[in-house]
Amino acid sequence: MRIHSFFLHTTARCVIKDQAKPSRSNNDKYHQILNAAIKVFAEQGYHKATISQVAKAAGVADGTIYIYFKNKADILFNFFSYKTRRVFDRFKEEVETAEHAEDKLRNLIRRHLGEFQRDPNMAVVFQREALQARYIDEAYIKDITKMYLDIIEDILVQGQKEGSIRKDFQPGLVKRFILGAVNEVINTWVVTGIKYDLVAMADPLVDLYFKGIGIKPVQVR
Repeated sequence: MRIHSFFLHTTARCVIKDQAKPSRSNNDKYHQILNAAIKVFAEQGYHKATISQVAKAAGVADGTIYIYFKNKADILFNFFSYKTRRVFDRFKEEVETAEHAEDKLRNLIRRHLGEFQRDPNMAVVFQREALQARYIDEAYIKDITKMYLDIIEDILVQGQKEGSIRKDFQPGLVKRFILGAVNEVINTWVVTGIKYDLVAMADPLVDLYFKGIGIKPVQVR
């Protein structure tokens, strides 16, 4: 299972890239190209999209693309590197605003779904390309996945200490269950045409995590 999560290793790699071109990440044209590219990738598919299409969508000459990026793959990697750093900062901020484990998880899931709903093009490309590890370094996907799972694990451990989460469950199993469910909710939203409120799925998901779907059998006396 692969998906949205990251930090230490990923962040270090991003910092190294930024140091190589310190002004790039603060350049308006750099972000203009990134945003145009992700729109083109979402509409055309990464494989079919061309640098010329990206340049046209960004309103720049083809050659301008190569001032900021080595190739199409570099554009995609830079987009996800930039986005994941920003998104994970928001994830952590949301989690830290809550006191109890259930509220922390609810905040995390809401923010997670909200980030993808806010940027449907990112959602489409992430589901098509990143989660399938196509055109994206698989090590990078593992890095971001681990980051996300680490956040969930901290919440689970707290919940077990609070008594809101069963102690007989291994955090490793539960955190993958949570991540897989969130990923599938986003994927369904994408493949069905992005037609409904994705964030509205957050509370039912968290309720499912904490309450389950089974009913305890009635004790016969």
